Amino acid sequence: MCKTYLWPVFHYLALPDSIDKKSELESWNAYYETNLTYAKKVAEVYKDGDLIWIHDYHLLLVPQMLRELLPNSSPYISLFLHCPFPSSEYFRCLPRAPFLSFLTKNDYPTNQSCFLLSTPTGREAILDGMLGCNLVCFQTHSYARHFLSSCVRVMGYEAGSGGVDAKGSITRIAHCPIGIDFDNVENDRSSPGVAPKIEALRRLYAGKKIIVGRDKLDPTKGVLPKLRAFERFLHDYPQWAHKVVLIQVTSPSPGDSPALATKVSELVDQINGQYGSLEFQPVHHYHQTVERDEYFALLTVADLALITSIRDGMNTTSMEYIICQAESMGPLIVSEFTGVSATLSKATRVNPWDLGGVARAIDTCLTMPMSERLLRHKVLHETVRTQTAAVWAATNILKLLESLQGEQATQNTPPLNKEDLIANYKKANKRLLLFDYDGTLTPIVKDPFAAVPSKLLLEALPILAADPKNVVYIISGRDGEFLEQHLGHIPNLGMSAEHGCFIRGPGAKEWISLTEDLNMDWKKDVLQIFRYYEARTQGSFVEKKLSSVTFHYRNADPVFGLFQAKECQAMLESMQESLPIDVLVGKKNVEVRPAHTNKGEIVQRLLYLHPETEFCMCAGDDKTDEDMFHSMSRIFSAAGPGSPPMVSPPESLSLFPSLAGVLPPQAYSEDPEVEGLVPVESKLDPSSVYMIAIEAKETQAARMTMANAVLHSAGAMVDLLSDLSKC
Repeated sequence: MCKTYLWPVFHYLALPDSIDKKSELESWNAYYETNLTYAKKVAEVYKDGDLIWIHDYHLLLVPQMLRELLPNSSPYISLFLHCPFPSSEYFRCLPRAPFLSFLTKNDYPTNQSCFLLSTPTGREAILDGMLGCNLVCFQTHSYARHFLSSCVRVMGYEAGSGGVDAKGSITRIAHCPIGIDFDNVENDRSSPGVAPKIEALRRLYAGKKIIVGRDKLDPTKGVLPKLRAFERFLHDYPQWAHKVVLIQVTSPSPGDSPALATKVSELVDQINGQYGSLEFQPVHHYHQTVERDEYFALLTVADLALITSIRDGMNTTSMEYIICQAESMGPLIVSEFTGVSATLSKATRVNPWDLGGVARAIDTCLTMPMSERLLRHKVLHETVRTQTAAVWAATNILKLLESLQGEQATQNTPPLNKEDLIANYKKANKRLLLFDYDGTLTPIVKDPFAAVPSKLLLEALPILAADPKNVVYIISGRDGEFLEQHLGHIPNLGMSAEHGCFIRGPGAKEWISLTEDLNMDWKKDVLQIFRYYEARTQGSFVEKKLSSVTFHYRNADPVFGLFQAKECQAMLESMQESLPIDVLVGKKNVEVRPAHTNKGEIVQRLLYLHPETEFCMCAGDDKTDEDMFHSMSRIFSAAGPGSPPMVSPPESLSLFPSLAGVLPPQAYSEDPEVEGLVPVESKLDPSSVYMIAIEAKETQAARMTMANAVLHSAGAMVDLLSDLSKC
C-alpha cells in the first residue's frame, strides 16, 4: 500500500498499470491492519496528558483510530509528514477502494462502532485519519496548502486561517522544515579518516572542477534529468571540455528500479563516449554504498553540489554539503521541487526539467566570484547551523502545545440541561438574553426573506423583553430594515444588525452606525468580485447591505456552489492585507464586513454596560456566532483563581465615540492619573452562563465549539423561550 499507492501519488508519479482489483484490496487491507495494530499499542500505554507524535505516510489512519480507541480521553496528537503532499487534483488519483476487514465491537473498549464503518474509505479515509490530529505539520507551506485544498475539494470541509473544520473539530495546519544534527556532521567530517581521502581525491582530479551528486536510484531523485542537463552543459559550454567532472553516487536501496538503472548506465556511456576520451571521462557513476569517510571527503573537495530531484521532501545531502564547504564555500544548486529549497534561500534554485536552465546555472556557479560565494555560503551555513533536527523537534512540540491553548481550543458540546437553565433563570435578579436570528430563532430556508418569525416566537419575545429583570437583544447578520419589519414593533427589544455594524438599544428609535468613521471604499471591489462569481454560479445571488456584502449560494448546486464559494473566499482573504475587511463564512454564504466589527464586540459591550447581570443566555448556530461565545468565555478565562470575572472595555467605545453613552460608574478609575475606561467587575458565575449552539441531531456528536450547550433546532430554541416567558 505505502510504496504501491501512497508513495507514488505523494510524489506525483503514475500508479502502476499492473495493479488489479484483488491486489488493490489486499494492499488497502494490509495498510489498515498495520495502522490498527500500531494504534492499539499506543492506546495501551497512553496516559492522560501524553503527547502523541506520529510520523510520515505509513501511519495516516492512526490519529482517527486513536480518537475512537480512547473515547473517554482527549489525546493530543500531532502528525509530521516527511514526504511531499500533492495537489488536490493529483491526490484524487488514490483509489476509493473499500478495506477487506473492519474493526469488530470487541476491538473497542466501549463496544462502539468501528472507524471505517462510519467513515468513507480510500482517499477519504486517509484525509479523515489525518484530521484526527490536533496538528498536521508539513515540510513546506506549499505542501500544507495542498493538504488544505484536498480537505476542501475532496471532503467538502471548511478551511480557515486556523486550520480545517472537519465536522466541527478544528485541525491546525502548519509547516516546519526539518534539519540535521549539525554537531554530529561536524564531528564526522573532522574524523581522522577523512583527511587522507580528501588528499587522494584532490590528486586524482587535479586541475578539474568537481560536481558532486548523491541520490537514491528512484524516479523522484532526478538522476536522469541531472545527467541530461550535464550533457547539455558540455554541449552549450565547450570551454569546459576536459575541465569538469561529474561524480554521481547512487545509493542502492530495496526499491531500486532495474529499468531506471539501465537508462542511467546507457546515458552515462553516451555522455562519456561523446565528450570523453581514452584519458578522460566527464561522468563517473558509482552505484554503491559509499563509506562515511569517503562521502564527507567527496563533499569537501567538490566545487559544486548538484541536486535535481523532481519531488523530494527533505534532502540531507544539500545540508551536509554546506557544512563540509565551510572552508571552500562552494555553491549549491537545488531543485525547486525539493522541500529544502525554500529554507536554503541562497542556493541556486533550478527547474530540473529545464535542461538549458540547469546548464546555465552550472556555468554560473563554476564561475561565481569568491565574494558572492562567501555571501551565499554565510547565509546557508547559518541556516543549517541554527535550524537543526533538535530545533525542528522542539518547534513541532511547541506548535502542538500552542494549538491546544487559548481560545483556539474548542470543547465538546453537551446537550442543554433545560431544567437547570430555567432554575438559574428564576433565581437571577438581572438577566442578559442574546440571540442570533437565522438558524437560531427561525430555521434556515432557501429564500432568506421567507425566514419570518413564528407565532410562538412573536408571543414569547414581547413578554421576555417587558420583564424589567431582562435585557433582550437580537444580534443578527440581517440588515436593520429586515429586523425592523419583523421585530421592530416589540417594545424594549434591542437589536444589532449586519454582524455588529449597527445597533439599536431597547426602547430606542434610531439605529447607531458603528461604521460611520470607517473607510467603506472596499465595497466596490468586493461587490465586483461577488458579481463575478454570481454570474458563474447558477442559483446564487448577492445581497447588498449598508455596511456589508453577502454572496449566497444556498440555491445553487451544493458541490459546485461550495467550490465557487471557496474560490471566492480565497480571493477575498488574499485582499485582507490591503483592505480593512473581515471575511465571514456562514451557512451557504460568504459575507464581507468592515474589520473590527463583529457580534463578539456587541456582546462584550453589553456585558460591560450591564456588569450587574447574574444570568446570561447567548444562542447562535454558525461560525459568525462563535465571536459571541468567545467574548463570553474570555471574561472567565482571564480571571485568576479566586478572582471575580472582569469585563474589559470593548474596542468600539474608543473606536466609535457615538457609542459612549451611559456607562456604569465602575468604568472610570478613582485614580485621577488613570485615563480612559477600565475593566469592570461582573457578577456572572460560569454556572449561570449558557452559550447555546443550535445544531442538528445527526451532527451533534461531532459538534465542537466554544458553546457549552447544544439544542437540536431553532424550534427547540423557540420552545425554550416560550417556557421562559411563562416563568
